[in-house]
Amino acid sequence: MADPKRWQIGLVGYGEVGRILAEDLRQHDIKVAAYDIKLGGEQGAPLKEHAAKFGVTLAASHAELTAKSDFIISAVTASQAVPVAKACADTINQGTWFLDFNSASPGAKQRAAALIDGAAGRYVEGAVMTSVPPYRIKVPLLLGGPGARELEPLLNAIGFAAKVASDKLGVASAAKMCRSIMIKGLEAMVIESFTTARAYGVEDAVLASLTETFPAINWEKQGAYFFQRVIEHGRRRAEEVREVAERPRGRADALVGPGHGRASGLGRRSRG
Repeated sequence: MADPKRWQIGLVGYGEVGRILAEDLRQHDIKVAAYDIKLGGEQGAPLKEHAAKFGVTLAASHAELTAKSDFIISAVTASQAVPVAKACADTINQGTWFLDFNSASPGAKQRAAALIDGAAGRYVEGAVMTSVPPYRIKVPLLLGGPGARELEPLLNAIGFAAKVASDKLGVASAAKMCRSIMIKGLEAMVIESFTTARAYGVEDAVLASLTETFPAINWEKQGAYFFQRVIEHGRRRAEEVREVAERPRGRADALVGPGHGRASGLGRRSRG
């Protein structure tokens, strides 16, 4: 279907990101359906309430959602990126776009692409380059893959802020991965520092010193934000960092050491 405003959009994953996208797409009267594995359990009630409020149709399975969709967005956790692609590949219609919104490694994106493209779908990787809630559907989004340039104007026509990173799969997700090393690493260091400082009763002194060294950052406010995001999304963040740990060995290890990604991921998992 040429006009993206007439698409039937299918969201795989109806968590924070999926619900935000659904709300913004529905504001443009675009048809949206969603599937989430939580719908069948105790956590499904608020998802069903949200869907009813915004006019989102809920599917009973990946297969049902995929078969009825012109455009599919996979917005799950990093570890589920490839399994979701496999589940959707079974019933995806020929030529249906599949946008992988997940913070998975370049290798995982390439495996997911092989599944979708092998089933005659059209896979494009997406790399979300900052936190979604402040920007909502306008969050900076890098696209990658052979179909990225064709999909870019279609996405932007329905409210996204997409930009092609490369025609080659893996480049956009590599940019996201490198950003994650910095952001998740900074979160981990701030949380470790502030928690230890509080235990020793030196929190005020540490905050004062950080402010003197980096005056442009409100460390108390930034620290509170980091704590809140990790509390809310610790499991997802741990999966992202474990994806970083699966990066190809070689020059990166020579520069930073092979254990950094794994250590940070394990630390987050313990809090997850």
